[in-house]
Amino acid sequence: MNKNELVSAVAEKTELSKQQANAAVDATFEVIQQALADGGDIRLVGFGTFAVTHRAASKGRNPSTGAEVDIPARNVPKFTPGKGLKDAVNK
Repeated sequence: MNKNELVSAVAEKTELSKQQANAAVDATFEVIQQALADGGDIRLVGFGTFAVTHRAASKGRNPSTGAEVDIPARNVPKFTPGKGLKDAVNK
């Protein structure tokens, strides 16, 4: 499912116009992104948790040349599914 299909499904489920559903989906993504950028997390009981984890600096190898490459430390967004989502997927 892509974003347009998601917006259409939200519009159908909520009886909103596609424009209103698009605004709601965009706002949801923006709120999640901002919360993670601020170092917080979002916990949706039964669905899952969006959080940020820190990945330490490491050494890697360029697969084509075999040269050693420094990989800088960075923060990485992470999603952990909740029990409700796992159960729904494994019906």
